[in-house]
Amino acid sequence: MKAMILAAGFGTRLRPLTNKVPKPMVPILNRPILEHTIHLLRTHGICDIVVNLHHLPEMITDFFSDGKEFGVNLHWSHEPEILGTAGGIKQAQQWLDGESFLVINSDVVVEIDLSKVLAFHKAKGSALTLVVREGDSPEQCDPIEVDENDRIVHIVGASSMNMPDDTTRVLFTGIQVMEPEIFDRIPENKFYGTTTDVFPGMLADELPMFVTWHHGYWKDIGTIQSYLDVHQDLLDGRMEGGLPIENNNPANGHLTQPVLIGKNCRIADTAKIGPYAVLGDNCTVGDHAVIEHSICWNDVTLGKGSHLRQSVLGNGVTVKDKETLDKKTLSQ
Repeated sequence: MKAMILAAGFGTRLRPLTNKVPKPMVPILNRPILEHTIHLLRTHGICDIVVNLHHLPEMITDFFSDGKEFGVNLHWSHEPEILGTAGGIKQAQQWLDGESFLVINSDVVVEIDLSKVLAFHKAKGSALTLVVREGDSPEQCDPIEVDENDRIVHIVGASSMNMPDDTTRVLFTGIQVMEPEIFDRIPENKFYGTTTDVFPGMLADELPMFVTWHHGYWKDIGTIQSYLDVHQDLLDGRMEGGLPIENNNPANGHLTQPVLIGKNCRIADTAKIGPYAVLGDNCTVGDHAVIEHSICWNDVTLGKGSHLRQSVLGNGVTVKDKETLDKKTLSQ
């Protein structure tokens, strides 16, 4: 089984953090989110992986190289101009062709049994299987409607013949299984979408397209708030079986768990850290500084008497003495 990780986006809603760090390298519990996704795939025996890239690609390829250190074989599909989801899949055809393959977004944190997803896809004889969830509201859902048998029957905005009266809109998780015949529906070197350009044609040709429901943990990191929420969830242990994380709790400082401390951090005895605080490697926390419900990447310095709350600080950011940051996002 082969897989593709979609990682060519800019991470616009995470700016300014992603101005100098590509979204796949944004850390979750001090490890790049792309590493978490690779771990998920490898755990389910999927070790032949292609990743599409656009924004700051060298930072990603330098870190992961050929993937051997992470127990997988990585191939890189560079997009000088973004091609869209379908266009990106088409460009990666040489690594995916010949059998069913899985596609997953690089910005989701999920606990899921991919083996069951693949088994469902095969049992249904499906041309396309989307992993979906129930949305909290119609506005949150994607433009995909299914019938009572979990068959995709309509893409909002596209015409559909013989559409049933009772349908359900779903929230797409960013995980899908495809058949190689889909490549014939995508032009080369052209921006092309899946729900806009490919799926409507598959529906018109009455191909079997199904959804399988996911009820376990899932969240994307598309916004700063969801990025903070994911960390709180993971620190609370709401997801099992994830990437092993090293915690370097220091002997000094006042820690209110849960917290995660990176390597070589220097923390003053009077500093207060937590709850729900994450420090990357080589951070410095001054006397009487307070960090709560916040995330600091590597090489962050918090001055004496500073206070950090509901905030995210990128690599190398310095907070001045006695400065208070509340619901702020800063990057160098």
